[in-house]
Amino acid sequence: MRRTSFSRWPCSVARTVDILGDWWTPLVLRDAFAGLARFDEFQRSLGIGRNVLTQRLNRLVEVGIMEKSLYSEHPPRFEYLLTERGRAFYPVLAAITAWGDEWLDGGHGAPVSMRHATCGKLTTPTVACSECGEPLVAAEVSNELGPGYPERWRERAMATG
Repeated sequence: MRRTSFSRWPCSVARTVDILGDWWTPLVLRDAFAGLARFDEFQRSLGIGRNVLTQRLNRLVEVGIMEKSLYSEHPPRFEYLLTERGRAFYPVLAAITAWGDEWLDGGHGAPVSMRHATCGKLTTPTVACSECGEPLVAAEVSNELGPGYPERWRERAMATG
């Protein structure tokens, strides 16, 4: 495991990477959204070593993205279920999927399509402005210090930024 923690950085990207900082964790979450819940299901789907999977599931439980639920007492067996915090991560995975579908498809198209149950149509996830609904693109967005930015670092950030 990584030795450096980004959990206290005043940056939401860094804090999120602190939780997802390897390639297995997003894949575990992808499988959880697909309905997998049991250790053996995750292991079979991912081909991941038991020790690595145990570490990833324990970390997701520790940070409140998943919770363990006992489904068998003899022997003790658990399901790993997404919490409200975990379910709120879905748009992030959808955005990663959309980017991969556009830029990494090798010209063959998306390997998996998404159908929106509410309208019944195939969809491509987008990230849009919460106020006007327009898609967010980097050239049209600027960042400002928010209320969670540490006061002790504000002067330095204002000078560089």
